[in-house]
Amino acid sequence: MLPDKDGVGGGGGQGTMGEDSSVTLFREYLRLRTVHPEPDYDAALRFLDGIAEELGLPIKKIEVCPGRVVSVMTWEGTNPSLKTILLNSHTDVVPVYQEHWKYDAFAAVKDSEGNIFARGTQDMKSVTIQYIEAVRRLKAEGKKLMRTIHLMFVPDEEVGGHKGMETFVKLPEFQELNIGFALDEGLANPGEAFTVFYGERNPWWITVRCPGNPGHGSRFVENTAAEKLRSIINSFLDFREKEKGRLNTSECFTLGDVTTVNMTMVKGGVAYNVIPAEMDVSFDLRIPPTVNLQEFEEQIKQWCKEAGEGITYDFAQKHMNQNMTSTDESDPWWNAFSTTCKAMNMTLEKEIFPAATDSRFIRAVGLPAIGFSPMNRTPILLHDHNEFLNEQVFLKGIQVYERLVVALANVPAMTCDA
Repeated sequence: MLPDKDGVGGGGGQGTMGEDSSVTLFREYLRLRTVHPEPDYDAALRFLDGIAEELGLPIKKIEVCPGRVVSVMTWEGTNPSLKTILLNSHTDVVPVYQEHWKYDAFAAVKDSEGNIFARGTQDMKSVTIQYIEAVRRLKAEGKKLMRTIHLMFVPDEEVGGHKGMETFVKLPEFQELNIGFALDEGLANPGEAFTVFYGERNPWWITVRCPGNPGHGSRFVENTAAEKLRSIINSFLDFREKEKGRLNTSECFTLGDVTTVNMTMVKGGVAYNVIPAEMDVSFDLRIPPTVNLQEFEEQIKQWCKEAGEGITYDFAQKHMNQNMTSTDESDPWWNAFSTTCKAMNMTLEKEIFPAATDSRFIRAVGLPAIGFSPMNRTPILLHDHNEFLNEQVFLKGIQVYERLVVALANVPAMTCDA
């Protein structure tokens, strides 16, 4: 059987060549080139407008930065004064190295096993369409939900969210949504279980600048930039080895529980025979919410002091918020989420997210958010070559969201609703 490249149309029935129309819609969305560095956001906005019209839902657009629009579809509940449920997803995807892909990364080819290959299948266009199709089915069944549901589609998550969610959470239009609880993206799980994320590591992108005495390349010049640079690199990478050891020797640790350190850039020098007056080194640090950030920065200052005089550092990114979402069974939101999953015989594995998502901005303004993508039995391929998702896993995810949306939207009124 040859890979199937066809399939365009709405959801809620049979699509092309007997394909489920939800899958057809998913593949249509995957073909939109919302890829950095120049994502076609206009195509995504037109696509979402069409879906809002099909669903009979109002859609509001907020331009948070020039050319960066957040779209919000709203399904009003029977008690719109209560705190609302946010179903968040981002529309952008990361670039591809096409020469490493089996198929065109934006053709949404489906192979004979039902695997759909395209950039964004896992991160996170699948979740976007699963939200939409879950709401479509619930509306078709005539379901009435107590709390209002907002489906939010944001730009620029893949480049840090500065012109997307980070800015939007500070605007009055975000406050007006009256959000009580949010769902956002998670990760695939290769096993039978489903991973849920209740917090994130803090990304720190740091550059350490090492000044030193310049001179001719033929001499032993004292106090050079390179000597200081070596000390800095050794301190950071020695710490990296310790953290790697903690991860590898403890069965209870996941990647989100330790600090990762990676040296990503080194700059300095103008010629082979000139000792440079400054050399810089940059690191990508991801720090768990259990670490004292002030103490950690003091450690960095100590490494700089030990390396020599005049060393400075600055941050390209330094996230300080360490809010985590409750996963205690006494918490009404978590209880509704976990109980619903258990009723579907789903095993949940709770973790700290090892990288960064827009959830961190939602938690930073004091709102509970769970990162969750219902993709088990699936290798983790976000940002990787040949990213794919099986259509049966995708379709099962719609059923999961159908149940979750009903459960969360019918959480009884709480003190926070007053």
